Amino acid sequence: MPPDLDRRMYDILRLVDHHGPIGSIQLVELLQLHGYDIKDRTIRLALSELDELGLTEKVPGQGRRLTERGRRELEQGDVNARLERIRARIATLSSRVTYDPGEDGGDVIASCVFLEEEIVDDALDLVARLDALPLGPIPIRLEESNAEEPGDRRLLAPSSITLDGVLLTRGIDARLTNAAVLEYEPVESRSDPGGPADALEPDANPPSSAGGRILRHVDVIDGEGSSIDVVTLLIEAGRNDVAGILEADGADGEADSDSDRPRGTGLLVGDDREFPINRLEEARDLTIATRDALGGVVDFQRPRERDRLPGGDPTWAFGSVTHVGSGELLLAALDEYGLSTSWETLYGTVPRREFESVTRVTTETADD
Repeated sequence: MPPDLDRRMYDILRLVDHHGPIGSIQLVELLQLHGYDIKDRTIRLALSELDELGLTEKVPGQGRRLTERGRRELEQGDVNARLERIRARIATLSSRVTYDPGEDGGDVIASCVFLEEEIVDDALDLVARLDALPLGPIPIRLEESNAEEPGDRRLLAPSSITLDGVLLTRGIDARLTNAAVLEYEPVESRSDPGGPADALEPDANPPSSAGGRILRHVDVIDGEGSSIDVVTLLIEAGRNDVAGILEADGADGEADSDSDRPRGTGLLVGDDREFPINRLEEARDLTIATRDALGGVVDFQRPRERDRLPGGDPTWAFGSVTHVGSGELLLAALDEYGLSTSWETLYGTVPRREFESVTRVTTETADD
């Protein structure tokens, strides 16, 4: 009979799997970073229960590690709860965002890539190449990993979920709808929608985009039935193609030999969200300002017809924006080029002031 574990116990299993062997003190710190208010005694009791269930075991002098049974349980159990955990984590972190794009200050949500020391220079070179595209600027933070974390260094960059927190601080409730594989062209393209009044008309110009141009959605996944973060799912499945952008000989409009896409285009992993259409102009301005400071690409879609007025006329209830954050961009790119040890899509909140340009980080690294 499978064990009856709650969400917290599965989260402990994940952390033990990711960082083990790991001690209870380090587990408390990591769980608190992930939003739990938990004490060391509670963790020790939970670990004892997992030991009794045969899911974890002690490593003398080092802490706990996962058993084979624990790994099977982690891979096969808690499918629905894992998806709920991601949603709860997004909601928790979004509520902690204090970032103001006008002041370019406050706390942002960071994605994290773990790197080995010998490939740090290659990783920074890749970031610099992305930063030079319309996707930039890409603010990053490079620091030493904790003893319990994989890799020698961790590289942080702002996650796209920061945008949801920015909107939330202004009372705009954005709802994530899905993750997507997006065909992207590094050509700057902007257009003004003329304000929310024009956006209510079916023939209105599409709202603004920034950071390049998203040509189309190649694939969409809403996460139903998935047991892991859907962004991670798409990256691990190799659905992104950042090299298509970086390695093209030239954007001559001809199709690449290995695909039917125009040369110079690529595939990025991003997410879509909806927001009330009566806040379109404010949401657009906040989104563009956030992108311009934190990098990535955003693209607004025409409002979708969702409701009808009492007289039967259509009304556009929701607008939507597609966003590839610089954090998710780096996760995909570094994995694609074989430069990452592992990653966390939602590492935690970090003050914006702790991020620097890739040029400055590269200089500081060379000086060390």
